[in-house]
Amino acid sequence: MPDSSIYLASASPRRQELLHQLGIGFEVVAPEIHEQPRAGEPAADYVLRVAAEKAHCVARHVRARAGRALPVLGADTEVVIDQEILGKPRNRDHGCAMLRRLAGRTHEVLTALCIVYQGVEHNALSENRVTFGPLSEEEIVRYWESGEPADKAGAYAIQGRAAAFVARLEGSYSGVMGLPLYELALLLRHLGMSIP
Repeated sequence: MPDSSIYLASASPRRQELLHQLGIGFEVVAPEIHEQPRAGEPAADYVLRVAAEKAHCVARHVRARAGRALPVLGADTEVVIDQEILGKPRNRDHGCAMLRRLAGRTHEVLTALCIVYQGVEHNALSENRVTFGPLSEEEIVRYWESGEPADKAGAYAIQGRAAAFVARLEGSYSGVMGLPLYELALLLRHLGMSIP
């Protein structure tokens, strides 16, 4: 397998930034899949399924290309509170409601990884607990109006302004961002790929 060369089944700038941080070369191929939890599907099962669907979607797409086969990395991140997957906010009211719900409480952030290489699937799950301090209505509205939370799971970005909301983090910072680097490095080394 060539070193530091994968397909990334995600258009997420945060995942791209984290791959650059590890020194992993990649090509972005955004997958086209429907992301919707099934009735009664546990959150961990959902993120693992979606990460795998993204990776397999791109693997099918690139298989038709000439040249060497490269590993395909898919990932999915969800914010979970009271066993409910919050998803991304639909609009301002929905996003502010999410932030009110997270304020002063602990929630889970689950990020699943799936690497498809030579027809074989390799998976990992990063499970993290994040505790927000209390948030005033003014802080919530001001944060929403910054534009940062509009396309983020749970309506916040830990690597951005929402870092000031986090009273406690148990787990992986990069996992909460959307690409757990420890688990990713383990998977890549298992495939014989060196990490710079």
